[in-house]
Amino acid sequence: MVTADPPDSLAVSQPVVPAPTGKTGRRRARPLSRRLVPYLLIAPTVLALAAVLGYPLIELVLLSFQDMTRQELFAGTEPPWVGLEQYRTIATDGFFWRVVGRTALFTAVTTVLTMGLALGVALLTRRVSPWVRLLMAGVLVAVWAMPVMVAAAVFRWLVDADYGVVNWLLGLLPGLDFSKHNWFENPWEGFAVVVAVVVWGSLPFAAITLQAALTQVPTELEEAATCDGAGRTQVLRHIVLPVIKPAFVVVTTLNAIWSFGVFNQIWLMRTGQPEKEYYLLGVHSFIESFAVNRYSTGAAIAVVTVLLLLVGAVVYVRQLVRMGETD
Repeated sequence: MVTADPPDSLAVSQPVVPAPTGKTGRRRARPLSRRLVPYLLIAPTVLALAAVLGYPLIELVLLSFQDMTRQELFAGTEPPWVGLEQYRTIATDGFFWRVVGRTALFTAVTTVLTMGLALGVALLTRRVSPWVRLLMAGVLVAVWAMPVMVAAAVFRWLVDADYGVVNWLLGLLPGLDFSKHNWFENPWEGFAVVVAVVVWGSLPFAAITLQAALTQVPTELEEAATCDGAGRTQVLRHIVLPVIKPAFVVVTTLNAIWSFGVFNQIWLMRTGQPEKEYYLLGVHSFIESFAVNRYSTGAAIAVVTVLLLLVGAVVYVRQLVRMGETD
């Protein structure tokens, strides 16, 4: 008896064996053109940064190893090389280290205040009605768009010794006399005003960023925790903060970098003549270079400032990399 072959629909399909591609487990290499695309996309930005920041930074570093005076500046001659002499000068200067400590303290205070207030404002926006939230966002954007010169002028008027609103309001309190009170006579009070100006300008960015991060917090988790008896503090600590931690760390790092390099606020609040008690690293470098005419010493201070800022930049980049790996 001759048996018929099974129909095609009942035939057992055979597995398709891929053609050998060489060594086992090796991925096929991407074409060179595709591997170059990311570098070509960032090339304009890198070239622009190299032209705008790279060349001046190199010249700054070279100047810190020289001894530039007004004679070389006006004559256009090459200043003599002194090696690490400028760095030894600032390293043995007690005033320089006081400025470094003052800058670090100023950075810590402004960063903590900015992030604390920003977190409070961001949490408040979740509790208010939509139109109030819209009004708050508009106010924050308006403050963010305000130039530093305008903000400094406003705060100088608020604490003016003769016509300041702050002195008038404090004078209304019983037992206090703030008439003709000069807030900048005491460096602690003066720095309190400068800190207020810096926090005023930094708060909008931090608050808006944290507000956006809070939208990623699942409401289901908060409701479940509340049903289980968790209070608002526990919900904030164990649910809200872990979710917004990446954004919070990045914004904190950026604010610390910006506060460490503050110059405009102090210079404007002291009308271009800051006392030594108000020197931060940026102000100290500028004064040494263009007021005392010790250009190379000022350059060395600026280089040290850049190196300290690079520490914050490294922390910032590491946080970005960790966020990318988590995603």
